[in-house]
Amino acid sequence: MNAPLENGGPLYKGTGAPVPDIPYEERTWPTGPPWRMFSPPPVMPAPPEDEEADRRLGRPGVERRPRPEEVRLVNAALLLRRPLLVTGRPGVGKSGLAYRIARELRLGRVLHWAVTSRTALTSGIFEYDAIGRAQALQGPPGAAETSAGTGAFVQLGPLGTALLPYRLPRVLLIDEIDKCDIDLPNDLLTLFEDGYYEVPPLARVKPQEPTTTVHTADPGGTAEITAGVVRCHAFPVIVMTSNGEREFPEAFMRRCLRLDMPDPDAAALGELVAAHFGDRLGTRQEELIRDFLRRSERVGGLAADQLLNAAHLVTSGHYAHQPAQEGGADEWTDLLEAIWHPLGGEGAEPA
Repeated sequence: MNAPLENGGPLYKGTGAPVPDIPYEERTWPTGPPWRMFSPPPVMPAPPEDEEADRRLGRPGVERRPRPEEVRLVNAALLLRRPLLVTGRPGVGKSGLAYRIARELRLGRVLHWAVTSRTALTSGIFEYDAIGRAQALQGPPGAAETSAGTGAFVQLGPLGTALLPYRLPRVLLIDEIDKCDIDLPNDLLTLFEDGYYEVPPLARVKPQEPTTTVHTADPGGTAEITAGVVRCHAFPVIVMTSNGEREFPEAFMRRCLRLDMPDPDAAALGELVAAHFGDRLGTRQEELIRDFLRRSERVGGLAADQLLNAAHLVTSGHYAHQPAQEGGADEWTDLLEAIWHPLGGEGAEPA
């Protein structure tokens, strides 16, 4: 399952080791099912490199041993061109999966769409500055804003950018989709199925502006849109995270693959700490992870970044074990009590 496909496309291994650095224009991608193939030719240049992956995942090159379920489900989503719904407690590394896929398969910058209860589908696809466009039209003839056309006032969102006709799929992280408005999952169905959308402000002016340049969700990025319609070439790798706070419609779930992420064990936490700190913790690493897991079990679960906080304090050199004074706890234990606080608030079991 971890070997390259016959047509040369890569498969996700989850080890953290990137695929060979082949020029973007020469790379291939696994063939999808006929009903998930999209016809527009690729016209977008290579996406920018992802500067967030190292910050979120730690340095590359640290060997990682992924769960077999993770490898199977990610590869199934890649081959079927279907979104991946990743569920689990807060802090178990759901969002990090999107950055790991992008870095390992060299798919460039991850497009991040953070969802709230007020999020509407249009905010993920595009925003149109109608007031700015009207003011530009009222300006002096020949002004730069007027000559730029309607596209200068269109900003594609993360989802809209992901569906541009790239040669290789973009990675789109839809974060905390369980916090969305009740209608959003159903609104996404057509996009997930058809891989295209229309930008009405551009469609209305297509006789005068058949092709126009718009802004994308990448910093300083632009794209040309013809006739106000965007069609994908390679369906994006979509990772949607959920804390399990709600159920989704059956029609939505039918179009997704679901991956449940458990709490990381000692080995996974060791890999995470090593990716961020190398061997700087020395013999303290095993002790710290053991204390973290013990406390996590007592308080009903802690987040992995709480362990990283403690590891940073250890390596900073500003804190160390100090003898207890007058029968009290030592300074380090008191500090851990504060930074390893229960995620459930006052209702969590006290340590």
